[in-house]
Amino acid sequence: MYGYGSAPRHLLSEDRQEYERILDDVLRSAPERPELAGVGQWLYPELLRPMVLNATALITVAAASEYQHYVKIRNELRHPAPSTPSSFHEPGSTEPGTGTMGLVASMGEASETTGAGVGAVAAVLTPVLTGMASAIFLLVGYLLKMVDPDPGIAKTIVTTGWVFGAVTAAAILAAVVGLLLTALRNPPALDAGPYDDLDLTKEVARAKDAWHDALVERGIMPFLRDALAPDSTSPDFGGPE
Repeated sequence: MYGYGSAPRHLLSEDRQEYERILDDVLRSAPERPELAGVGQWLYPELLRPMVLNATALITVAAASEYQHYVKIRNELRHPAPSTPSSFHEPGSTEPGTGTMGLVASMGEASETTGAGVGAVAAVLTPVLTGMASAIFLLVGYLLKMVDPDPGIAKTIVTTGWVFGAVTAAAILAAVVGLLLTALRNPPALDAGPYDDLDLTKEVARAKDAWHDALVERGIMPFLRDALAPDSTSPDFGGPE
């Protein structure tokens, strides 16, 4: 027999206090439960509590499956399974095709990175250079137009300046379109970790509630009903055989 006031011994230590809290909630709400109307009449909570704690091994069996599921899900949340490590081959690995495929992939990635870098530089520099050229040609052309007599080359220089201005506008538009297309092709990756953790946290909460309900409805309540039965000399717990 367990000593009076002892905590549940077969539960994990972190769940013993929770078990006693559930018991205290049931005893506290006993006046509101018709089936526990005898609490306070011929048996007081102070006497029932150690009786229930003494019968912990029998009471918790009624909710054993729910408790095992709760502990399992809780452990999964606390100690998530490590992600599958990427394959690693030693320098001397003889697996066919591994070295060749790795070299091709590396070269492809390098070429893509180089191409992307050159494209980005060109997209940035083209509007700047053509804009500067446009400003210079227009300035020189209009200054020459102010000279009397007007040299014939001034008109050509001004026209060239406007051409460079049009190229600048087109380059800016192309850069904007390129950025939009790049953003559409490469949307930001969503990290699934927090959502998985959130779902697992909800699952733990549901498993905990299921254990609480089973513990109360199939364990504590039947024991208290038997203990409060007027013709019973000792509680006859109706748990699973």
